Amino acid sequence: MAVRAVRGAVQLERDEAGHMDEQVGALLTAILERNGLTADDLISIWFTATPDLHSDFPAAAARKLGIVDVPLICAQELDIEGAMPRVVRVLAHIESDKPRADIAHVYLGAAGALRKDIAQ
Repeated sequence: MAVRAVRGAVQLERDEAGHMDEQVGALLTAILERNGLTADDLISIWFTATPDLHSDFPAAAARKLGIVDVPLICAQELDIEGAMPRVVRVLAHIESDKPRADIAHVYLGAAGALRKDIAQ
């Protein structure tokens, strides 16, 4: 079994805890489903949020999905002028037999513009 990394992102419509839970939950669910993963396949997840998001920790959404025994960490994205606002990004480390080229990176909604080269 190899260690792989899966990327993803979602842009929030507003900085509100319930909305963040919903959107980050949808992102994590899509990452798991599109890659045929379960919570047991997760090694760790890094979350970043743009500096304009203050309502909650993105990792809280993972806990609400039942991802309770996986190390999670949140960090703030760089505050770059002109960057897309209200974005939560994910970098999940997983165990998978899939080749690196077959990993499905998930960018939901407007966040698809962030990485057109890998968004699926």
